[in-house]
Amino acid sequence: MQSFYFTMKKRIAILGSTGSIGSQTLDVISSNNDIFEVEVLTAQSNADLLIKQAIKYQPNAVVIADENYYNHVKQSLSPHDIKVYTGSVSLEQIVEMNTIDMVLIALVGFAGLKPALNALHHQKPIALANKEVLVGAGELIMKTAKENNTCIIPVDSEHSAIFQCLHGEFYNKIERITITASGGPFWGRKSEDLQTVTPKQALNHPNWSMGNKVTVDSSTMMNKGLEMIEAKWLFGLSPSQIEISVHPQSIIHSLVHFEDGSIKAQMSLPDMHLPIQYALSYPHRLKNSYKRFSFSDYPSLTFFPPDTNTFRCLSIAYHAIERGGNIPCCMSSANEIAVEAFLSGQLPFLQIAEIVEKTMQQIFFVEKPSIEDCLFTDEESRLIAKTLITKQKSKICQ
Repeated sequence: MQSFYFTMKKRIAILGSTGSIGSQTLDVISSNNDIFEVEVLTAQSNADLLIKQAIKYQPNAVVIADENYYNHVKQSLSPHDIKVYTGSVSLEQIVEMNTIDMVLIALVGFAGLKPALNALHHQKPIALANKEVLVGAGELIMKTAKENNTCIIPVDSEHSAIFQCLHGEFYNKIERITITASGGPFWGRKSEDLQTVTPKQALNHPNWSMGNKVTVDSSTMMNKGLEMIEAKWLFGLSPSQIEISVHPQSIIHSLVHFEDGSIKAQMSLPDMHLPIQYALSYPHRLKNSYKRFSFSDYPSLTFFPPDTNTFRCLSIAYHAIERGGNIPCCMSSANEIAVEAFLSGQLPFLQIAEIVEKTMQQIFFVEKPSIEDCLFTDEESRLIAKTLITKQKSKICQ
């Protein structure tokens, strides 16, 4: 029992509880039910799993964002003392509940922006597992967090690693950081080898168990581009202070280089339960039964520069972080559409990067985007990307 760290149970709202991160967060809570309890669960459309989770964890409230499933969820949970809400506005407003101590945002894509901003406005600490929120509106999010004196704790393994390495280093200047990448399922291959990649192959990640969108992003290395932009905002870095290194073993999750030449690295076996647990329990570390790393099992840890010629999404992300403004938002939104098209068989693997790049070329540039600019850029980028995909399909059919 570790509850001596906490005077009361920490009540967690999990936005996106039916996805990979959300489900693993519930595992962490189950293993530490003397410390944490579930206050809110939300899902987009996976109503059946949401119902099962709600019956098991007995939250105060649930939100099913897709209104088509509201009656099903409402009726299924009617024997239980659980409030049921629906719609995107409910998803945004649910974070205002005064019984919530922390909001974990595991929503896919830009859907997490408004709930994140509202949580910060209501001074709710955020455990952030959504790259796209900071990529699309990083300046706005960090400004809101500062104005409301509210913390954002990263859940991504790479950013969690940097966050952990910086603990106790407040007065020490960062020279640069190294974000590690597994390389995904196609590391070492060239473009000609990737012409006929299928969704099944792209989803076969060698080290990590993740949701479909994140796994495809790993296979294109767009995930490293998104993480690079996210790190810029989380840790107040310039693009020149961020480097990517391919580390196929996924043991060192990221490194921080200090101005005296010292380097700190956070190491563990690839398991998202650990960064999730740290985000929920910060600043404390909780004992657990997760498998431990042993150097004897990994006699060699290797590192390589990324291949930006083959994995063009990463070079596109370098351009986006350098240009700034609303371009990273455009990139992220177009990528969401392109990945969806690839997964549904409408777009070849290598053309994900092409769709994203062409969308970025067509979007109207805004140097200092407001919330309205971010939302408009998101919507417009999706429309442009869908149009480009439709045109691409027409060419193939001809």
